[in-house]
Amino acid sequence: MNNVRIVSTGSSVPELIITNDMLSKLVDTSDEWITTRTGIKNRRVSVDKDTSDLATEAAVSCIKKASVKAEEIELIIVATVTPDMFTPSTACIVQNKIGAFKASAFDINAACSGFIYGVDVAKSLLGCGRFRNALVIGAECLSKITNWEDRSTCVLFGDASGAVYMEVSDKPGIMKISTGAEGDKGNSLLSGALKPNNPFNRNNTSPYKDHFVKMNGQEVYRFATRVISESIKDIFEEFNLTEKDIKLIIPHQANLRIIEFASKKLNISIDKFYINLQDYGNTSSASIPLALNEAFEKGMISEGDKVIAVGFGGGLTYGSLLIQF
Repeated sequence: MNNVRIVSTGSSVPELIITNDMLSKLVDTSDEWITTRTGIKNRRVSVDKDTSDLATEAAVSCIKKASVKAEEIELIIVATVTPDMFTPSTACIVQNKIGAFKASAFDINAACSGFIYGVDVAKSLLGCGRFRNALVIGAECLSKITNWEDRSTCVLFGDASGAVYMEVSDKPGIMKISTGAEGDKGNSLLSGALKPNNPFNRNNTSPYKDHFVKMNGQEVYRFATRVISESIKDIFEEFNLTEKDIKLIIPHQANLRIIEFASKKLNISIDKFYINLQDYGNTSSASIPLALNEAFEKGMISEGDKVIAVGFGGGLTYGSLLIQF
């Protein structure tokens, strides 16, 4: 199998910033209530761009940094739960917008773990020699599926995108990928339901009445705190790593309490975790590549550094990466 490395990163966020105080005018909440329970202060909301627009902007930034031309890209994978439409896929729309007309393109849906699932698929296809390079994008307009009258969920989510350009390499690059799912817990986080729409179904008994996000917060929290801790621990043990061996841990940016739990349980300094949820909220599949790009732009990651990324979310799904840059 070929080695595969991440060459460059990119991201895009909408201009509109929605503060906790702004949300307090929509629902019965406050900055103090949101901050103490989630760590979130702001989130971005798109008013004039679709998921494909944000994905395209992240992709363009990413391939520019890699000094490659769009027509050289061979594979595009977009991880999203908020596509512009069911078909064409968001990846196909991005392919057209950036001019990567030689690329195969498709979407995947693994919710907040989607980016890691996308990297897993891309690495497998590059590793076996099917493709030489790939663009993997996590992009969301979660504002489209947010019930802005539900204070338990509307305070959590934001819109964003992040991308990585990957290619076959002689260097180690992506050292480990692990993914998993616990579908028996799927009903604890739902969105995007389609109601029956035909003249033959006279008695609609579907429990899914709309497309808004619905979440059993306690069950999702228990799942998230368990899998984030287990995922990081497994990587440390498999590669005989210590905290000093890892430059950064980039977790899915869902809730500060989840990250703090993992920090304490694993006895790893909270400073080792890259956290930006205070600025963007939970951006689902975009959160890890957005944070990764931000860390690069701040000069926090250098050649040779090892980084762990770990995701968890709807499905329920989870996944982790060990990357050497």
